[in-house]
Amino acid sequence: MTYNLAGRTAVVTGAASGMGAATARRLAGDGAAVALLARREDRLKELADEITAAGGRAIAVAADVTDQESVDAAAARVRAEFGRVDLVVNNAGVMLPNPVDDGRIDEWSKMIDTNVTGALRVIRAFTADLVAAAADGGPADLVNISSIGAHVLFPNYAVYGATKAALTQLSASLRTELGPRDVRVTNIEPGLTDTELGSHIDNAALGNDGQLGQLFDLIGTLSADDVADLIAYTASRPRHVNLRQLVVLPTRQA
Repeated sequence: MTYNLAGRTAVVTGAASGMGAATARRLAGDGAAVALLARREDRLKELADEITAAGGRAIAVAADVTDQESVDAAAARVRAEFGRVDLVVNNAGVMLPNPVDDGRIDEWSKMIDTNVTGALRVIRAFTADLVAAAADGGPADLVNISSIGAHVLFPNYAVYGATKAALTQLSASLRTELGPRDVRVTNIEPGLTDTELGSHIDNAALGNDGQLGQLFDLIGTLSADDVADLIAYTASRPRHVNLRQLVVLPTRQA
């Protein structure tokens, strides 16, 4: 099934892999012009070329969501090439589980700066676009990708879960500010999903060959395309309809 996103201009962060890349493909396939934001420019260029070859519109924009100047420069380039943005998918994130008594301040800082402050930097950069698009009578969407970890407890994921709980709460609060101006805010909480996140874990007992891999084998996972489909569906609803909070799980995940 495809959804009508013709004429929309989207920004997808974390677009170099996983849910971000799948979302960019899907939005472009449904008619949106898509700006691909991530740090790995080589991957972004490959994806942009793939989308263009398939008849879509995409640009690769190297950006680091932990750096405000980088985000602002990316926003300026997107506007210069595509004009005003009316769909923002805040997908960039990192998942670095470890026991809290390991005291991994390096990991805590990276997760907070990417998953929370990074999302805020992107929101800061594009909120004016979304408000203006809505004021002109068109749809305007901010989609934040949180996690089931925002409210389901997993040992060793305390800080990751806290960052995602913050993003979920941020989404809820932003609806009180942006909803009255006709900007839709959607918070999506995927369960177990097959992405690169597991490969970033430096604790073998918790990663793809340990706890996380065992969960994947026992329960199964969503694919990145499953989440991308949900994002496209959400953004394609009539502008007066806001799917505010979505939890999507593999069927076997409780």
